[in-house]
Amino acid sequence: MGYRAPVDDIMLTLKSTADLDGLIASGIYGGLDEETIRAVLEEAGRFAAEVLDPLNWTGDRAGSRLVDGRVETPAGWKEAYAAFSAAGWNALPGSEAYGGQGLPCIVASAVGEIWNSANLAFGLCPLLTQGAIHALEATGSEALKALYLPRMISGEWTGTMNLTEPHAGSDLASLVTRAVRQPDGTYRIFGTKIFITYGDHELTENIIHFVLARLPDAPPGTRGISLFLVPKRLVGADGSLGARNDVVCAGLEHKLGIHASPTCVMKYGESGEGATGYLVGEENKGLAAMFIMMNEARLAVGIQGVAIAERATQRATDYARERRQGRTFATPAGAMAPIISHPDVRRNLMMMRASTLAARGICLATAAAVDVSQRAADPSARAEASHRVALLTPVAKAWPTDIGVEMSSIGVQIHGGMGFIEETGAAQHFRDSRILPIYEGTNGIQAIDLAVRKLPMESGQVVRAFIAELRETAVAAQQVNAPAFGRMGDKLVEAVAALERATDWMLARHAGGTAVDNEAILASAAPYLALFGITSGGCFLARNALAAHRAGGDKADDPIAMARFFAKNVAVAAAGTASVVMDGADSLLAVSADRLMA
Repeated sequence: MGYRAPVDDIMLTLKSTADLDGLIASGIYGGLDEETIRAVLEEAGRFAAEVLDPLNWTGDRAGSRLVDGRVETPAGWKEAYAAFSAAGWNALPGSEAYGGQGLPCIVASAVGEIWNSANLAFGLCPLLTQGAIHALEATGSEALKALYLPRMISGEWTGTMNLTEPHAGSDLASLVTRAVRQPDGTYRIFGTKIFITYGDHELTENIIHFVLARLPDAPPGTRGISLFLVPKRLVGADGSLGARNDVVCAGLEHKLGIHASPTCVMKYGESGEGATGYLVGEENKGLAAMFIMMNEARLAVGIQGVAIAERATQRATDYARERRQGRTFATPAGAMAPIISHPDVRRNLMMMRASTLAARGICLATAAAVDVSQRAADPSARAEASHRVALLTPVAKAWPTDIGVEMSSIGVQIHGGMGFIEETGAAQHFRDSRILPIYEGTNGIQAIDLAVRKLPMESGQVVRAFIAELRETAVAAQQVNAPAFGRMGDKLVEAVAALERATDWMLARHAGGTAVDNEAILASAAPYLALFGITSGGCFLARNALAAHRAGGDKADDPIAMARFFAKNVAVAAAGTASVVMDGADSLLAVSADRLMA
């Protein structure tokens, strides 16, 4: 069976975890209502199922190719992109001032999940464009915004993010791409960038590159980085396209997955003249502008983790219903049971479904905070929400992408030997998912960001307030007198207590401030982020369960069962993970890098 958008699951998460009703009542969404959001999701699901999902397999088989210096995407890609843009999907979150629809982050995130579930390689193109749009809108000049934003928001032109260089990886302080001032106020860009998603293609007539580069007199390190807008084709004052800029795709990376998405090596100034670029923001302050794009992309990549986990779960469930092998105690003599009847297969499917729902909750809770931070009338509410966004963004990027890899791997396992065969499609999800914990800042970098920068915000009050909310949810689940809840609440209360202990320990290391303390924070960062994801994901599932219990009806059983399973099979790991955070650093730091190289 093909992809089916999980609209009911998404809406339940929006209402219970993201507090959709409260957000609508607050007035920050204007006239937007629940019925409209559901209609948008259902129509997105139809487009994804009918247009994008059928191209996923063929696109993976064919891949994008570099032919005579031009990138060619797989058959059907250009037509699908044209239909995508014509339907207004690219403009959905764009500013109304430049022709967008102005829909909130919660809607854009939910719709983004649908695109990426149906076709992750396709979904990367609008993902990068949206980030470029927001960076330009936040920091670009009025002239640049007027000229480029309407065409990028409509989808007429796409956008890219050019950070990484062959020698630098994630170390942006060492980038060497040069920018040279010109008398007319433009800049000439010289250098090479790698891993540039959709750096070249034939889907649109122009591609707008956002490039980090260094001026000749720039200070060293990240303080000397500037951001430039570099179009593939030069643009006249009236928006007409001119000559080809001095920027070329010099090669395509041969990747484990996302084959249909062209990942390019981009060269600027190969002819010697330099590529014409336009300063975005201020000189030597480009990293701050690029971080707008990067933070946007980090939440979007977390959504991709949810998306691939959802698609792998659907495929594995369909296979488990159809595949017959072995017998259960209830199987008639001479017959074989569908493998979904076997407890181990059901356990794996429950793990996939519950973990996907938990990851979705983390991402949509973050998206809701983004909306409040940008739309609330009260400055104090915006500030509080901005802190919540900062706290949750590394978790929303890292934990769901780890889940994407783990759940797509379980999906292969459920298929058995057939999962290792490409024709079933299960292997593609596993291959595609593996990049997600790597790009937009590896998950190790996200863990460091959470542990080093985000925990000490407001002297730890931001994280403590969040943990207090999780505890409130866990206690509410604990107090429900319904057999279906089992000991869900007890397990979540224990998980929240474990997170609080580990958080206190981390904050105490910050207060200590010694070299030993700082090393311990870094050594404990990854397990701390995992603990944060497990605990918050479990509590968000409990919110789903509580909302379903209050509503009653035929649909109440599933959210309660998923939350109970997660609490008793996943959240119970919180105590052990907290122990790793607080007591595992010394065992890691006792082994030097030299010993590992021996």
